[in-house]
Amino acid sequence: MIQTHETPTPLGCDPADLAWVEATVKQAGTSFAAGMRVLPPMRRYGMYALYAFCRVVDDIADGSAPLEQRRAELEAWHGRIAAMYSDNKAETPLDRVLLATIHFFALHQKDFDAVIDGMIMDAENSIVAPDEKTFDLYCDRVASAVGRMSVHIFGDSSDNAIKVAYHLGRALQITNILRDIAEDAARGRLYLPSELLTRFDVPADPVKAMYSPGLESVARILAERAKDHFRAAFTLMKRAPRKAMLPARIMGASYEATLNALCKRGWSSGVLLKRPDPAIAVRLGHLATSFFV
Repeated sequence: MIQTHETPTPLGCDPADLAWVEATVKQAGTSFAAGMRVLPPMRRYGMYALYAFCRVVDDIADGSAPLEQRRAELEAWHGRIAAMYSDNKAETPLDRVLLATIHFFALHQKDFDAVIDGMIMDAENSIVAPDEKTFDLYCDRVASAVGRMSVHIFGDSSDNAIKVAYHLGRALQITNILRDIAEDAARGRLYLPSELLTRFDVPADPVKAMYSPGLESVARILAERAKDHFRAAFTLMKRAPRKAMLPARIMGASYEATLNALCKRGWSSGVLLKRPDPAIAVRLGHLATSFFV
């Protein structure tokens, strides 16, 4: 529940609930928490709550529980989100901060549902060589939907900001897919579109695909697609309030640096098991973001 304190708290939430979502973000061990420090407290904790939600449902999808249990847990999240919108029901620290975030920033239920449906795609299918339509749907659900909620929290809910979320979400997710080909193969997943695999004679098998000569061509086509999305996103950001788009610019610059490092490294079988030097990617990301701050 939203608490009243002598000293106002971000989102009007109980400090213990805010501490819970912040700890969840920091325990994830990513650079997300540091990146969100540019936001004022209310927006920062809103993003922490959104990240914690994504982390929880992603952990369910990637967990070792039987498929039936994972699907049931994800479907239960559909119910929890629906209860927040219909009855203001919130019984856990995450739910309470999410509920406050929904109210303060006018987030849409359909975007939460899209993220959950994306996790169900992962849990149910162990995605292998989806067609282009399914590939794009997956990117929209697990990335652009998060972007649509994020730009609301950042302070821009315009049609232009939603277009930023469309392009930046796809750019980030394609970069993730190109970075994680080997890691995904170990989980029995291959997110590369079937049409491209067929075009370059790459087997629709997660492990065999890593050693196919045609994989380089598939990856480079997707990398160019991601670059197009980055360019579109950064162009649209120039039409948006500078302050509201700062977190998106930082995130985009960091991921674009990772994509450039991947393109320099390539996708031959000899290097596929190695990620680009994270220190290089971070330095490039910091250099790029210096032009936006």
